[in-house]
Amino acid sequence: MARDLILAQPLASLISNDEDGQPFVSHIPLHLVEGEPAQSAEWVLLGHVAKGNPHWRHLQARPSALVTFMGPQAFMSTRVYPDLVRVPTWNYLAVHCTVQASLIEAPQDKDRLLKTLIADHDPAYAAQWRSLGDDYAQRMLAAVVGFELRITNLQCKIKLNQHRPESHAAMHALYAAGNADERALAHWMERLGLMDAAMTGPAAP
Repeated sequence: MARDLILAQPLASLISNDEDGQPFVSHIPLHLVEGEPAQSAEWVLLGHVAKGNPHWRHLQARPSALVTFMGPQAFMSTRVYPDLVRVPTWNYLAVHCTVQASLIEAPQDKDRLLKTLIADHDPAYAAQWRSLGDDYAQRMLAAVVGFELRITNLQCKIKLNQHRPESHAAMHALYAAGNADERALAHWMERLGLMDAAMTGPAAP
């Protein structure tokens, strides 16, 4: 689940502490390098920020950080319940990763990182990047700081009203007819087996 959410929603929130101990957040796309499938602690996230963004200095001074990926999310109306004594809520899926950061500063390593991100998001741009010339490429590489974020702990956060099976059939129907996020939540309800219980119904007395 975590892998699929990270690949589908690569724009992450990278959260560190600054010199005053205050949270500092950057929103950046990250590339997942996978270790063994069952060993998320061997996974690594790769990314970069502009050199003018002080976040890389925070990572250098305090390598422990938090990365979050927000998956599909949507409001849930009380219309999904068979009775009215309910409250609305918000459903979502997310991934939280505790990471240890190390900087990527060598130009050839930053170039490799940028080419990895280009391959993720705009493969057609790779030829244009190569055609821009070494001088331009070196100036661009000098303007960013890359980093490797080794995942030391990973948690999936799931809120799909899973403790309220009486809502699942109506909630799935509502989400399946909704926007992209809502349709994605309907898919995850199926994938996580929530609809199996809804289709089965309550046990006979």
